Amino acid sequence: MRASGAVAPGTNIKMLTSCPSCLQGMLRYGNDLETGLLEADYIVIEMANQILGKEWLPQYVQTANAGGIERVLV
Repeated sequence: MRASGAVAPGTNIKMLTSCPSCLQGMLRYGNDLETGLLEADYIVIEMANQILGKEWLPQYVQTANAGGIERVLV
């Protein structure tokens, strides 16, 4: 019997952050969990994956390269 809140063996854990320094620190521990793999990513990346689908980044880059983003001069 597992304790409440325990993770099943082989289960990945995903931690989300908006802090670049925190993300870098969490990525160092990616393979340290006995129960599985620790995944870390930015909150906005996870939201884009969930809302727009896994292929959102290549589509965005393609649109941007085709002139789909207006340039703002400051």
